[in-house]
Amino acid sequence: MHTDRIPVAEYEKLVPQFNPVKFNADEWVSIAADAGQKYIVPTTRHHDGFSLYDTALSEYKITNTPFKRDMFRELADACAKRSDIKLGFYNSLLDWHHPAYRFREESGLAWSDYVAFLHGQVRELCTNYGEIACVWFDGDWPRHSVDESNAYFLAGGSFEYDTLYDLIHTLQPQAVISNNRHDEPLAGEDIQGFEQDLPGMNTAGFNAPTVYDYPIEVCMTINDHWGYSENDHNTKSVAHLVHLLVRSASVGANYLLNVGPTALGEIVPLHAARLRGVGEWLKVNGESVYGTRAGAIPTTAVSVSTRKGDTHYVHVLENTSDSIILKGVPAGIQQARLLHNGEMIEIERRENDVALIVPEASRDAIDTVIVLS
Repeated sequence: MHTDRIPVAEYEKLVPQFNPVKFNADEWVSIAADAGQKYIVPTTRHHDGFSLYDTALSEYKITNTPFKRDMFRELADACAKRSDIKLGFYNSLLDWHHPAYRFREESGLAWSDYVAFLHGQVRELCTNYGEIACVWFDGDWPRHSVDESNAYFLAGGSFEYDTLYDLIHTLQPQAVISNNRHDEPLAGEDIQGFEQDLPGMNTAGFNAPTVYDYPIEVCMTINDHWGYSENDHNTKSVAHLVHLLVRSASVGANYLLNVGPTALGEIVPLHAARLRGVGEWLKVNGESVYGTRAGAIPTTAVSVSTRKGDTHYVHVLENTSDSIILKGVPAGIQQARLLHNGEMIEIERRENDVALIVPEASRDAIDTVIVLS
């Protein structure tokens, strides 16, 4: 809507065409579980202002399309059937369709009317769909600028975060709040988010390179787009996705992987296959990711590390020789074994570093995990 400068009246013509007949909530959640994911964050309303749930605060919603069903309700019910997947939701702070956001002069509405709508939708989502694990906000970034040519970036003031976050923490006290559009997390936010980069690596864009003393979440896409694009054939390989996962874990971050479904409501089969490929790797190596913290052993050109207490996991992402050279290995480490098959490997302490000997035949094709204890 923004990229192609589509006017609201033209964009609204898509509503009677929207009918994602292949949407199957149980299948979506099953794919997530097969991928080894522990929570999902479906979109409830994006920047275009269209609600993918049965909101009482707008007629611009999925239940007024030929599809008629509440997609978020079905996802909530699918998650409720299982113990391995928790439900969160994405909600846009901005809204290119709402008259109180874009067209206050014409509509006679005030900025306070938009804030009431935004808070009201969050109240609905935190009240009507069972336990919510996380709330993921997006769209804080346009508030500082105005584009008079189309008003897409025209906002009007504060989103009243204190009140909004108090609302969430009251209705869903266990929910984690993310809003990765700030240089620094605000009071009431529970994590610092990083988009399309690893913490501390980004020097431009939405996120400052500073890593604050917050839990961290890394948000990336399975290809080059957040939404479905039929011309995007740059789907990341299983190995690439695993490497991003373990690199995130190595700096203490959760990994939130975005997948754009088709207009018919289907997860692209290739994307589903890649997700399940990550899950297959995690079935064997998940111990080195789940419940770990940032690695204590310094990153090298070919490896990163994670840890649980005194147990360290070295992820060898590239093998250029049989010998993996590490510095900073704790003095108490006495043995090394491969996680995927339990094979003990040679560990050689030298004056300034440690060499781990991993023969080619013993390596994992995606990520060879060595357990040091």
